[in-house]
Amino acid sequence: MNRLACPAVRACLFSLVPALALSASISACKDTGKISAQGAAENVAWLAGLADRDVQEIERGLPNGAAKLGAALAKSPEVKKDPAQAKAALIRTRREVPDLNIAKSTFFALTDEAGVGIRNNLEQDAMAGQNLVAIFPDLRRALAGEYVTTTGAFPGAASNQGPDKDWIAAAPVKGEGGKVEGLFVTGWAYRRFAYHLQESLRTELSEKARGGGDPGKLPVFYVGLFDKSGVYTAPRTPPVNEKALTDSDLVGKTQSGPYQGTTTITDRVFGIGAIRAPKLGPEAGVVVLRSEL
Repeated sequence: MNRLACPAVRACLFSLVPALALSASISACKDTGKISAQGAAENVAWLAGLADRDVQEIERGLPNGAAKLGAALAKSPEVKKDPAQAKAALIRTRREVPDLNIAKSTFFALTDEAGVGIRNNLEQDAMAGQNLVAIFPDLRRALAGEYVTTTGAFPGAASNQGPDKDWIAAAPVKGEGGKVEGLFVTGWAYRRFAYHLQESLRTELSEKARGGGDPGKLPVFYVGLFDKSGVYTAPRTPPVNEKALTDSDLVGKTQSGPYQGTTTITDRVFGIGAIRAPKLGPEAGVVVLRSEL
């Protein structure tokens, strides 16, 4: 007798089909999640290196720029009293210092000897008249003659994405006898910097895809910065994705080293790669959320 002809056997086999399909689907999701997590870990390690190099541009360039501004003030002291001249000096200084010319900063500013903003290099200047030392207390060390980096937030620092944070660097502008005449200040918003990293990763992945003969195949991915205050993703990241990263305790999970894992967001499996980037601030780091197509 043909065993498949037996109704009981056929019923048993047919009942196994959905279970086998479900098992295969779960297995495929797990495999995709592992691939995405591994990809996210590789991507975030590359981005952490890029972020370090970006900060190093400021570390090298800002003190050089401050020296040029000091020479400009010695030659034309009225620069500190004339916002238009101060803006021109800032633009010229950035152009003349190679590291600053390619820096990812969103602004450059000059303050007086008390840390009060004189002018920045932007068309719309929201910093003039603001006491930057009151907003970022660590800048007091720059007034004492040190190069300083710190984090915090300008008043009203927020975007459509939510609260934002700022990374700030300052170098003393010294006059005759080494007296501090003001500060040369620069920085970027976390979300803006996350966008820079995200677009850099997009370029990197696109070039690799073209090299592999499939230029149209890129994963879905999002990039953010994190620290103990929260997660700050690039603009246009879905809020549900940022919440998932916020709930992941990235500071805790990267305490002993890089982290990779998976999460499911609106029925899609994503890999997470996170790594500390100390140059961006205390307990700060970069995170990549990635899902294969």
